[in-house]
Amino acid sequence: MARKLATTDHVDREALLDFVRPRHRATLVTQRRDGRPQLSPVSCGVDADGRVVISTYPARAKVANLRREPVVSVLVHSDDWDGPYVQLDGTAEVIDLPDAVEPLVDYYRSISGEHPDWDEYRQAMRNQGKCLIRVTIERWGPLATGGFPAP
Repeated sequence: MARKLATTDHVDREALLDFVRPRHRATLVTQRRDGRPQLSPVSCGVDADGRVVISTYPARAKVANLRREPVVSVLVHSDDWDGPYVQLDGTAEVIDLPDAVEPLVDYYRSISGEHPDWDEYRQAMRNQGKCLIRVTIERWGPLATGGFPAP
C-alpha cells in the first residue's frame, strides 16, 4: 500500500477564497486574557468582500476575547478528516444587533443559499440575540494535507 505524502500548495488570494468558500467547518483561535489560546469549533462562510464570517452569541468567550484583542486565526477544515486545510490569520470585528441582521443574512447565504422566509430568519436572529464575527484575512499558510514527508 502506497503511503500518502503530505502536501503544501502556496496560493494567491483568489485561489484561497475558492478553497475556503465550500468549506464551512473551522476552528477559531482567539486569545484569552492570560495570553493562552482559546479554540472554538465554528461554522463559517465567506462574504462578498472575501472576509470569513461566523455567527455566534455575544456572551461567548470567543466574542469577549475578540472585543479585547481582535487578532485571530482560523483553521479551515475539509469535511473529510484527511482532506486539505488552511490556516488564515487576520483581524476580527464583532457586529452586534441590530447592525448584524443583514450580515447574518449574508452569512446564511454563504453557507446554505436562499432561505424560504427571510423575514422569519431575520426575526429568529433578533430573537436569539445573535452577533456576527467578521475576519479580514491578512495572511494565510499553504493549502496543506497531512501524510508522510516526501522522500
